[in-house]
Amino acid sequence: MRYRTLGGTGIEVSTYCLGTMMFGAVGNPDHDDCGRIINAALDRGINFIDTADMYSAGESETIVGRALRGRRAEVVLATKVHFQMGEGRNRSGNSRRWIIREVEESLRRLDTDWIDLYQVHRPDEKTDIEETLSVLTDLVRAGKIRAFGCSTFPAEEIVESHHVAERRGLGRFRTEQSPYSLLARQVEAAVLPVCQRYGMGVMVWSPLASGFLTGRYRRDQPIDLTSGRPALTPARFDPNVPGNAAKLDAVEQLIALAEEIGCTLPELAIAFTAAHPAVTSTIIGPRTMEQLEGLLKGAAVGLDDAALDRIDEIVPPGTNLYAPDGAWRPAALAEASRRRRPPAERVAA
Repeated sequence: MRYRTLGGTGIEVSTYCLGTMMFGAVGNPDHDDCGRIINAALDRGINFIDTADMYSAGESETIVGRALRGRRAEVVLATKVHFQMGEGRNRSGNSRRWIIREVEESLRRLDTDWIDLYQVHRPDEKTDIEETLSVLTDLVRAGKIRAFGCSTFPAEEIVESHHVAERRGLGRFRTEQSPYSLLARQVEAAVLPVCQRYGMGVMVWSPLASGFLTGRYRRDQPIDLTSGRPALTPARFDPNVPGNAAKLDAVEQLIALAEEIGCTLPELAIAFTAAHPAVTSTIIGPRTMEQLEGLLKGAAVGLDDAALDRIDEIVPPGTNLYAPDGAWRPAALAEASRRRRPPAERVAA
């Protein structure tokens, strides 16, 4: 296992980060089995674990906290806040009120006195960024967290956050967690260069493109749209849906490249993300021990310039062949009303 410094924090983390979204009701509900997977990852050299309050409604944090008893000091522990937790208003977002309340809940579920990296899971247009940076700075001073970062933020909001932090004398985002894979390279255009400019560590999620880069889904083979990941998002896997043919074509070319190199497609996919100079750690999210072992086999895979040039020919830099699940969309694009004047004004024009 290789290690890199997490931005300017001085903290050394493994180039593989164990993601725990699949631990709990959403993926693997067996707490003991999840604990064995976590400890196996630690034994293989992973020292970086990422979770979130909303993963299986807090169950993932509970599983992680239980598994780390006796080993907490070995681990750089990261979690996130933003999404709705439970019923009622003011139980989500990036406000001071919610973050102060929810960090205590995460500490309780994780059974720890501190969180190494506390991340804002998504932007929140309702909350001034100064408000969010202020409360996170206070949590560092209080010893509740060691550093804080953001997740799936667009480049312009990362830049704004650093300007606000400098003007107001506040702590700044030390990390960004972005979707990045062989099929989703849009963050190369602005997000990753901005993170490099500000000395931020980068953790990337969905390196297997929500299962599309596992090698299970091939161009000329039938795809069962009623089970597994295809059942969750059938439009992404259905060969008859426009755009999917390009993904399947790219997968075939990437499989051929992996065979030439002497690795599997998943190993190629993860090695690709680790090759970018902005990336500190790639998040892997196994549901089973078998999946963990398969992913760890690729830890030593490296790509030379010839292989990276071939990848650029298959999927051009800075382009997406699919939109990652959960990727943030600005309200100006998500809500039609933000792009249209009121009818009366349109008529007057």
